[in-house]
This record gives sequence, C-alpha cells and structure tokens, in this order.
Amino acid sequence: MEIGKNFSNFTKSISHYVRSVDLILYATAVAISIFGILNIYGVAGAESIFVKKQILFVLIGVSAMVIISFFNYRYLKNYSFPVLIVYLAALFLLIITIVSPPVRGIHAWIVIGGFTFEPSELIKLALIVLLAKYFSQRHIHIHQFKHIVISGIYCAIPALIIFRQPDLGSAAIIILIWFSILMAAGISKKHFFILVLVALIASYGVWSFVLKPYQQDRILSFINPYSDPAGTGYNIIQSKIAIGSGGWFGRGLGKGSQATLGFLPEAHNDFAFSAVAEQFGFVSIFILLGLVFILLSRIFLIGERAYNNFGKLFALGMGLFIFFHIFISAAVNSGLMPITGIPFSLLSYGGSHIISVMIGLGILQSIKRHG
Repeated sequence: MEIGKNFSNFTKSISHYVRSVDLILYATAVAISIFGILNIYGVAGAESIFVKKQILFVLIGVSAMVIISFFNYRYLKNYSFPVLIVYLAALFLLIITIVSPPVRGIHAWIVIGGFTFEPSELIKLALIVLLAKYFSQRHIHIHQFKHIVISGIYCAIPALIIFRQPDLGSAAIIILIWFSILMAAGISKKHFFILVLVALIASYGVWSFVLKPYQQDRILSFINPYSDPAGTGYNIIQSKIAIGSGGWFGRGLGKGSQATLGFLPEAHNDFAFSAVAEQFGFVSIFILLGLVFILLSRIFLIGERAYNNFGKLFALGMGLFIFFHIFISAAVNSGLMPITGIPFSLLSYGGSHIISVMIGLGILQSIKRHG
C-alpha cells in the first residue's frame, strides 16, 4: 500500500514538472545537439574520440539543464553575493589561460588530462547573469552614465583578456551582449550616440595599432578569398565548396569529400555548418535553422512572460548569446563575415560551449517554473 502511494506521489511530481517546464525548449535543444552528433559521426567516423566526447558533453549538458531547472533562480535575482562569486570564479579561470599551454597557438583553454576547458564560454554566461542582476536593480536609474561605465568595466575586463588570447570573435560577442542589454534596459539617446562614437574610435584604434598584419589579412580575406587561395582565403573557399557540393539533399552521411578528406578545416567545430550542408544538403539547413528559430522564440517567450526584470533581461541575454554565435558562425561558413572561430551553438564540437548553453537554458526553465 505504501509502495503504491509513493509511486502515485512520484508520478504526480513528474507530471507537475512536465507541465511546469517548456518541453519545446528541451526538445529543440536536444534535436540540434543530435544534429551535431550526426555531423561529427559523418565527418570523423563512429570510432572517433570526437563522437564519443560529444555524446558525453551533450549528456552532461542535458543533465545540467534538468538539474538547474529545479534550482530557484530567485537566489540569483535577490542576492548579489552568489552572482559575484560566479563571475569572479569564471574570471579567475579565464586569467589562468594566460599562463596555460597554447592550443593551436591560442591561450584559450585549460587542459586537464584528455579534456580541455574554455573559460571564455563560462564567463559569457556569468556576465549575462551579472548584467541581468545589475540592471534589474537599477532600471530606474539607467539614465545615470555611471551605471553604463560600471557595467562596461565588468565586461571589458574579460573581453580584453579574451582579445589577448587572441579570440576576437568571443570578445566581440561579449561587447554585443553588453550593448544589447544596455539598449533593452533603456539608455538615453545621448548615451547611445556616445557609445557608438567610442566604439568607432576604438575599432579604428584596434585596427591601426593593435591587430597584427596577419590578423588584418584574415579579416579582409572574406572580401576576396581568391586573392590568396592557398593562404588566408583557403578556409573560406573550402567552406563555400562544401556548402555548394551538398545541393538540396546532400551527399549522404559520411560522404562529404570536403569534410571527410580534410579539405574543410575544423569540419566538426568551426565549420560544422558547412559540413552539415555538404552531408545533408540545403533541406537540412532549413530544418536546422527552423529548430534554431523555435529555440530562440521559446527563450524570448519565457522572457516576455517573466514576472520580473531579471527574468526578462536574462532571457534576452541568453537568447542573444545563442543568436550571435549561430549568426556569426553561419555567416563565416558562408563567406559573409571574416573567420572568427565562433562555434555554432549546440551543433559544433566542444563541451565548454554546449554545457554553458545548457546551464543557461536550465536557468530559463527555472524562470519558467518559478515565475
């Protein structure tokens, strides 16, 4: 009798949980992740360590999303200490990369055994939480320029460290998220134009005095990649060939010659979008982008229905975090933007980004559950 009662309570708890979360958000996140696993399987083969690790990353990420959904996000909304601790811990890990061994010439990872961890992905999530917390408490005083400066310092410190790695793409995404949340919080037109002017001056200064010649060439190569087809333009040319060769229905799983034969660099990661197009065709790209649209719409819907500014701003920041990664990655793969090494969220190989995104989605589920 007691066992039957316990089982009934358990089923009621499960039923209540299912009704309280956004199942479509769960389903689309998992679907895009499966897309990524299939892509890596086709590129690297069933026995590849990349496939096995990606499956592990997705399982850890989904588990983290479910676990975090039980956590009451109001602890982040109401208390500054845990938010600051998360930010400082992520910043500390990011600083460690300065003295960590380089991977492919970039000091962006912490290497532990056979796994690598990229703190820049965690700091992006921590900043979204921090900015949502900061502006949810100060939206009435957003007209005061000091709040723009203080929040800018929070973002500038990790952005400069990431820029030094060098990882221009991730540094740019941090600035874009900060600027977008500022706009949503309601800065004045005067402050908006000041920020735009500062951004233009800073961009000119970075281009003229900070970027090295090879970095400038890499940025400019997307305009005319055939000016140096064996050098700076090689990646973009191979990416375009891969996309075009897939046609409408693709060449088949594991039959993409550009990706499987090594002509397309980083086909499992930076150029995962092109590898998907080659293997599965334009139809699969439409399906993939459709899933992305559904995912983002559910995120923004949770934000729209949130009962407080923290929930609204966090949902906005999380949606933009995913959108900027997907938009930039797809644009780079298509030759519409300079190569930046930005992963396509949930599709590209890499545990740091996937787990960070899944944790963020878990916080969104908590916002959905607790209002």
